[in-house]
Amino acid sequence: MKKNTFAVALIISLFFLWGFALNLNPILIPHLKKACQLTDTQSAFIDSASYIAYFLLAIPAGKVMKRFGYKWGIVVGLLLFAVGSFLFYPAASTRSYVFFLGALFIIASGLAFLETAANPYITVLGDPEGAAGRINFAQSFNGLAATLAPFLGGLFILSGESLTPEQEAAMSPAQLDHYLNTEAASVQIPFLIIGAVVLLVAVFLMRTPLPEIEENDQEAGHEGSLLKHKNLMFGVVAEFFYVGAQVCISSFFIRFAEQVAGIPEKPAAMYLSGALLGFMAGRFIGTFLMRYIAPAKLLALYSLINIVLVLAAVLLDGYASVYSLIGVLFFMSIMFPTIFSLSIRGLGSKTKEGSSLLIMAIVGGAFFPVIMGKLSDMTNIHLAYIVPVFAFIVIFFFALRNLGVKKLTLSQAH
Repeated sequence: MKKNTFAVALIISLFFLWGFALNLNPILIPHLKKACQLTDTQSAFIDSASYIAYFLLAIPAGKVMKRFGYKWGIVVGLLLFAVGSFLFYPAASTRSYVFFLGALFIIASGLAFLETAANPYITVLGDPEGAAGRINFAQSFNGLAATLAPFLGGLFILSGESLTPEQEAAMSPAQLDHYLNTEAASVQIPFLIIGAVVLLVAVFLMRTPLPEIEENDQEAGHEGSLLKHKNLMFGVVAEFFYVGAQVCISSFFIRFAEQVAGIPEKPAAMYLSGALLGFMAGRFIGTFLMRYIAPAKLLALYSLINIVLVLAAVLLDGYASVYSLIGVLFFMSIMFPTIFSLSIRGLGSKTKEGSSLLIMAIVGGAFFPVIMGKLSDMTNIHLAYIVPVFAFIVIFFFALRNLGVKKLTLSQAH
């Protein structure tokens, strides 16, 4: 039992690690925008590097695990994660944005392995009756990581010092170069520590006996192409738009708070940390509400509320606009797992394939921030926040299609 408890703790740590890594992006976007002198569009490629890796590695990760086992697939993921983290040191030394993007791509490639394995693994480590409880408990650590990442990133990575164009113009080339090098270097120690922790987890995993997952493809289900399952296909589109919206809301939050409400970057990071704490609380509250409200009805209601809140963020100024965005994150909390679970209903033996398509839809996080960044460069970051409205409209119509579903078990979260 003690061995099993330690194994469960190690797998739960994976939920924390990938949640922490992904939620450092909202810190890295304003940070590297300064250090590498980027436009909003260019800074958005930080998210693109992460989420394109998810898209490209989701299927290869599954194949590696099928061939060599889930345990060694996880180890490969952790090693990629560690290597990418260590590469932040030379990337900062050279102040090369392309180098940073490459390091982020390697980190996210490792995360794709971890996320592919963690959800199914946590369900087999213990009694089958407790599987739902274990996965919900594990996913709460993902939420905890989402809260801590911007808080710690704001403390140890963001300097709190931003130059105006006038201040920058008044500097000599040597002074400016020193400022930019100092900014870039602030990521070196944090990412060395992250890499070391990840390596330590990999060592523990290699030395810990873990049960292999026996794949059962004999479950009765529908035949034919998955493309014929219209609700699944609509769910893939909805998940694509959802992840795009989630990444847009959080990734540009600090810049939005600075520009619209005059909140400096360090306090803005604390606001983001609080907003993501609300996101985690919203998932627990939403799960509780689903005992009394049909999941699709709650999804539709939350989508409408978020349309109103995003429009309020765009139309209002100051702190009211920032608080509107904080509310958006609360009401986004149940969307990914609810869309996911509604989409795979009734797929039977094709559930695994359908799940893979939904995980690949995470690539929405690679595209929407770039669109939003381009709109920000053309206008301003305030107006650019109109982009997530279209995502919530798509999610609302997906929810309407599923209003007949009365009960649902949330089986996946991101």
